[in-house]
Amino acid sequence: MVITVEVYGQIRKMRLEGMSQRQIAAELHISRNTVKKYWDGDKVPWERKDYSREASVVTNEVIAFVRQCLNEDEHSPRKQHHTARRIYERLVSECSFSGGETTIRRLVRELREKQQEAFVPLAFPPGDALQIDWGEATIYLNGVKTTVNLFCARLCYSGAPMVLAYRRQNEESFLDALVQVFQYFGGVPKRVIFDNGKVAVKDGFGANARKQAGYAALSAHYGFEAVFCNPASGNEKGLVEGLVGYIRRNVCVPVPRTDDMDELNQMLRERCLKYLDHHIRGKEATVGTMLAQEKDSLYPLPGYSFDPCKRTYGRVDRFCTVRFDTNNYSVPAAYCGREVSIKAGPETVSIHFEGKCIAQHCRCLEKKRNIYALEHYLPLLEKKGRAVFYAKPVQETLPAHFLQWLKTQDLSPKELVELLSRCRDEECETIMMESACHIPPVRIEDTVVVQTVDLQAYDAFLYGKAGTAV
Repeated sequence: MVITVEVYGQIRKMRLEGMSQRQIAAELHISRNTVKKYWDGDKVPWERKDYSREASVVTNEVIAFVRQCLNEDEHSPRKQHHTARRIYERLVSECSFSGGETTIRRLVRELREKQQEAFVPLAFPPGDALQIDWGEATIYLNGVKTTVNLFCARLCYSGAPMVLAYRRQNEESFLDALVQVFQYFGGVPKRVIFDNGKVAVKDGFGANARKQAGYAALSAHYGFEAVFCNPASGNEKGLVEGLVGYIRRNVCVPVPRTDDMDELNQMLRERCLKYLDHHIRGKEATVGTMLAQEKDSLYPLPGYSFDPCKRTYGRVDRFCTVRFDTNNYSVPAAYCGREVSIKAGPETVSIHFEGKCIAQHCRCLEKKRNIYALEHYLPLLEKKGRAVFYAKPVQETLPAHFLQWLKTQDLSPKELVELLSRCRDEECETIMMESACHIPPVRIEDTVVVQTVDLQAYDAFLYGKAGTAV
């Protein structure tokens, strides 16, 4: 029987006045067992014992099976974890379980609550750590739907963010991003916290990870300690994990349309600067104010800015190209057969000879492609005029309709090459329109008229009389 606090108080009062349990029960019209329950004050009516009764069908084998399913989820993609219904279905089919689905739902909920990991709130001193991570987003790059990689960085004390976009997530992009982040914040933190990505880790993981050579050189140059998280432990860099989602929601919705990566990175930079006015819950000031305080605790930048580019060497082949990362990049024909150095950054590939840059291309992210610059082949085409319309550099760099138009023109090889050389600076349509309108190319003509001068007066002054010296 459930009694109220008032009845409980009367039982205790009558007992202290010397009344027996029988008398109290008769007086209050309750059972003697109820009086006995609260007689000594060992129990109180306002505390209820939680009801728990294990179903007879929930055997140790059933519990072990459910735990095994939950343990498998720890090593499976998040979207492919077991639901309570799926576990119930497996129990029925694999273990001939005869209980109800509600029983298994209750069991799964209890076991998951026991498995939930607890965390300790952290506080970082100024300049202590920077968390970094990669994310992905979809944009329209020059009209083409493209997946780009977002390098996200966030200082742990102030929460100040910096985000950069790259077409590929490789070592050059990783190192370039860190250099730009340090320059943006105006200093270097004591530690940089990252996961076990291959761009930074050669082998191992966590405390036993071995850095890639480029990352080791970068950390040595800037003087920070590289810290790696344990596998599947995003909580160890939770600040930057939240930044990835923030950028997707605030910059990539709606899907951005940009002409190039520089325009996208400008959008990301503006959003990061805007975030400096934000006040994070639990922080004492705005992000920008705390960043100004944190800058005093950062290591100063070294005098030499680290060059993140990948360097290698190659020899120019007979087709005036040099190979890098399975792709062939053209150089001027004059360097055919020469050994050159190749410098590859996140977005460009430049080719050097004796310290001089002789060619630069936009880096191709595909494999086994030829990247030509038409101007590199113009001297050859002038000598080999009949090869113009069959040359790959011409076919792959000029529109088909323009080439068809060229074939209808009665031009000498030299005139044809002169016309092709204009294509580097002018639109093909402009060249075709000028020809259709018979507009001759602009030429500078000498309009200075030289007049004949009579020098007899000068001779008379010099010699007095003609032929006689003064």
